[in-house]
Amino acid sequence: MAQEDVFKKVVSHCKEYGFVFPSSEIYDGLAAVYDYGQNGVELKNNIKQYWWQSMVLLHENIVGIDSAIFMHPTIWKASGHVDAFNDPLIDNRDSKKRYRADVLIEDQMAKYDEKIDKEVQKARKRFGENFDEALFRETNPRVLEHKQKRDALHERFAKAMNDNDLAELRQIIIDEEIVCPISGTRNWTEVRQFNLMFKTEMGSTADAASTIYLRPETAQGIFVNYLNVQKTGHMKIPFGIAQIGKAFRNEIVARQFIFRMREFEQMEMQFFIKPGTELDWFAKWKEWRMAWHQNLGFGAENYRFHDHDKLAHYANAATDIEFNMPFGFKEVEGIHSRTNFDLGQHEKYSGKSIKYFDPELNESYTPYVIETSIGVDRMFLSVICHSYCEEKLEGGETRVVLRLPAALAPVKLAVMPLVKKNGLPEKAQEIINDLRFHFNCQYDEKDSIGKRYRRQDAIGTPYCVTVDFQSLEDDTVTLRWRDSMEQKRVKISELQGIIEDNVTITSLLKKLK
Repeated sequence: MAQEDVFKKVVSHCKEYGFVFPSSEIYDGLAAVYDYGQNGVELKNNIKQYWWQSMVLLHENIVGIDSAIFMHPTIWKASGHVDAFNDPLIDNRDSKKRYRADVLIEDQMAKYDEKIDKEVQKARKRFGENFDEALFRETNPRVLEHKQKRDALHERFAKAMNDNDLAELRQIIIDEEIVCPISGTRNWTEVRQFNLMFKTEMGSTADAASTIYLRPETAQGIFVNYLNVQKTGHMKIPFGIAQIGKAFRNEIVARQFIFRMREFEQMEMQFFIKPGTELDWFAKWKEWRMAWHQNLGFGAENYRFHDHDKLAHYANAATDIEFNMPFGFKEVEGIHSRTNFDLGQHEKYSGKSIKYFDPELNESYTPYVIETSIGVDRMFLSVICHSYCEEKLEGGETRVVLRLPAALAPVKLAVMPLVKKNGLPEKAQEIINDLRFHFNCQYDEKDSIGKRYRRQDAIGTPYCVTVDFQSLEDDTVTLRWRDSMEQKRVKISELQGIIEDNVTITSLLKKLK
């Protein structure tokens, strides 16, 4: 099945099974805004819990805060967002649609990568076990031709981005003959900058109102509180501050479902360190964060680092962790060495000293910072996309199953009475009442057992229990595993131990080295 078709099925599945709904749908929706349904919010909360506990429980020198969305407007002047938080936009005159120029060019580079991969796949089918992929990539004329075009485009694009050369970005689009996906034409306007921050007003009257911004990132709330946390927590460098919260960006090109939205959620950690040690810490956090992702069991081949061609004004090193989505490798987490830019700027604009006094060196300095930042919604999408599976069974039947990591699954256990009478519902409810204090359980009595199993497979429930007449006699039930569909008779008293060991966030954390 084509990856594009897989993605469409994932989007449809998310709505059908209560994971993600278009926001304000009864009013025909609001572009690039989504609501999380009853199963989606559970999965999302589990992802956040996995991240939060991996930060604040597994690191003695990392604590958390929750800063306000509304912040003093000078903060965004100091951080550079007022002057430099822009996207290069271009319009197609025929379709009247607006695009990010950099995204159009990145998509063009991805097309060259796709052409190379197609050549490799065709060769693999042709040569079978004797296929030497590395040699093929180094010697095949068509692969080398595509690679040369891709590398030349990449070099030109990187220079234009670093030079902030908007005219060159447009010229690249013209030279590469990039067309509008809607009109199919190349009738492009000039490229111009567009600030992404949402403005609003705070005050009781329009005359006295003050212009403020919805925060475009959560990091600045950490920076302006870093000294408060350091002093009240008696923290010594190195130490980190973690935060999960909403951020807002007026994305013109919001697309690919929940991958790029105007209202989204971030999980960020700022790690404060001694100047001169930042590149060592940058390398360590790259390793730790990749381990966190791969711990979910989605396969190392589905992750890669992508170093930035253009560094932000505050960074001296930056990389992304990319995940293999149905629409290609895309960023799910950024790791940045932010130097002391942010703290230095806030000290300058506030006029207040926020230097750290190092008792070991007996001197004060402005700490450097390593940042790790994940988009919760992108992480959610990567988990859903990789877990979605259509599986053919014996007899020709097909089941759709979400092979979610058990610790992230919205529902851990479904309890089902074989029939809705003769004391079986009461026995099932008794099991639910006992286990609901330990993990999320669901009672299900509608339709046949087979249909109920399929329904639970579709939302990723790792365990199902069937209560039958034998259960009333000997307190045993049939326990079914989602992935293997294996069934086993177990005692009701053993259920908690069997299930809890595999479905808690703790079970994930213990696998982290």
